[in-house]
Order: sequence, then C-alpha cells, then structure tokens
Amino acid sequence: MRVSNLSFRYRRGGPWVLSNVDLDFAPGDVTEIVGRNGAGKSTLLRLLAGLLTPLDGTISSRPHVVGYAPERFPTEQPFTVAGYLRHMAGVRRTDPRQVEAWAERLGMDHLLGHRLPDLSKGTAHKVGLAQALLGGPGLLVLDEPFAGLDTATRSELPVIIGEVAERGGLVVVSDHQGDLRGFPGLRRVEVGGTAAREVDPDEVAADPDDPADAGPREALTVLEVTVAASRAGELADRLRREGHMVRTPEAEVAE
Repeated sequence: MRVSNLSFRYRRGGPWVLSNVDLDFAPGDVTEIVGRNGAGKSTLLRLLAGLLTPLDGTISSRPHVVGYAPERFPTEQPFTVAGYLRHMAGVRRTDPRQVEAWAERLGMDHLLGHRLPDLSKGTAHKVGLAQALLGGPGLLVLDEPFAGLDTATRSELPVIIGEVAERGGLVVVSDHQGDLRGFPGLRRVEVGGTAAREVDPDEVAADPDDPADAGPREALTVLEVTVAASRAGELADRLRREGHMVRTPEAEVAE
C-alpha cells in the first residue's frame, strides 16, 4: 500500500492536519503511528482505513478487506453483542462461526447475549476488535487497541497482530499504552506539524502526555518481581499505566 502526496483538512480554509505525506507499507508490516496528542494520528489511521478521503494525493493498493477498530467503540446501537457481530459477518460475507471463535479468543464469549449499550468501556472495546478481525483483514487498523483491556486480552492481542502480519497482512496501530514497543520488526511513523515520516524508534520525540516518554531516555533493565497470583493482573496493569513494559507468564506461553 502506498500513500502519495497526501494532504487533508476537515473544512475548507481550515488548518491542514496532514500535508504532502508519502509512506509505503509492505506485506507483513506492523507499523506504529506515534506523535503528540492532537498531532493527527487518528486522522491518518482513518485515512488509511478509507473512512476519510484525502483532499489531495492518493492511497493506492489498499487491501480489499480492511478491519478498523476505533479508539471508542459506538455502543448506542440496537444490537446484542452476538447480533452486532453476526450482522457484521453478514456485511463482510464471512463465516458467521468466526463470531464465536473471536469472542472466545478475546474473552467475551459469556457476553454475547448482552446489549451493546450495557457494556463497560473495556468490553465494548473488545467488540470493536472482534468486528475488525472478522473476515481476515488484509489491512488491520487499530486506534489505541490496548486501552481498557484486561491482562489476558492485552497479552493475546500482540499474538493476533503477529498472526495477521505472518499471513502477509498490514497492521497499522497507535499505541499510547506502549504494549507493542518490544514487538519484533516494529516500524514507526511519527506524525507532527502536518508531516508524517518513518523514523527510527530512538528518533521519536518525547510525548509529555505519555508517562513512558517523560524525562530523558535512560538505559533499560529487567526487574523480576514475585507477587501473589491474585494480585498479578492488578500490578501488571498499574505498571503498564506508569509506562513500563510488562511480560507475564501467560504472555510468554502465548508467544
């Protein structure tokens, strides 16, 4: 997929959000979109997914099947979880048995009969992920996919992303939580000042809103912690919120 000379703004005469952007994505790429809050990351993701149309420039060779999971899944819809996902499976002309398979893998199979408006933010986020994965997308676009997820699903999602890439799909993701920062072969595209360019991870400017980027960069070390099993999930989530990379035994098994 190629982005050529892309420019976009939301209204005539308004400020340009992105200008003259050129990017290339190869089969199997996993790309993280980084930048300060308000820099245009979500706008770029929606453009790549085809939900917005560039005012200038083109996006060519976009895969036929696109899965997009927004940062906030719209729950004000007259469906149960199962009803919505089966509807989406019908729209995408894919096997409806995928609904139960993805619901089980994302740890929400017990909620299939619940109404969308009754879901918590984290559970609604899982529904957004499930609908994006239906049909085996050739392009998977994820906007802050780790936000609000439980520990088990946070560990499983990088495995799923790896599977999409392994079969030649493209994955483009914004990840303020930092869960993909150790992902093998991860590319980074930095958005800022209407520009978007691929950068080496060490070139990315610090984001004052991201605790993982606060202060000067320091050498990293591995700290092994033994904790009661009943508290492991809570501690892992707290450490992630503070910007630390956390690997749990469950994640290592999944890998």
